[in-house]
Amino acid sequence: MTTPSTLRTMLRRALWPAAMLIVLSFFGGYAVLGPNGVLAYGQYKRELAVKQAQFARLDKQRAVLKNRVDLLDPKHVDPDMADELTRKQLGVVAPDEVILPLH
Repeated sequence: MTTPSTLRTMLRRALWPAAMLIVLSFFGGYAVLGPNGVLAYGQYKRELAVKQAQFARLDKQRAVLKNRVDLLDPKHVDPDMADELTRKQLGVVAPDEVILPLH
């Protein structure tokens, strides 16, 4: 039969390994189930694909705007672009004219 002192000694010896096992299982569980864990990797890949598509769309829009800015450069203005903007802003479009937007 175990005496209380033997039981107490056995509990003291098991205390540090049990505490380390609890700490390791906490960090291991967090590495798998946490917000930056292994299971969240799929969600990050989906978000990355969405952001890359959004970036490509914005990059295309930026290229269109850069082209329009280049056409309105004060050093060499595109005559068609200047004519289109002037007529649109002043409202001097003849009834038989058709204005086609470039975008």
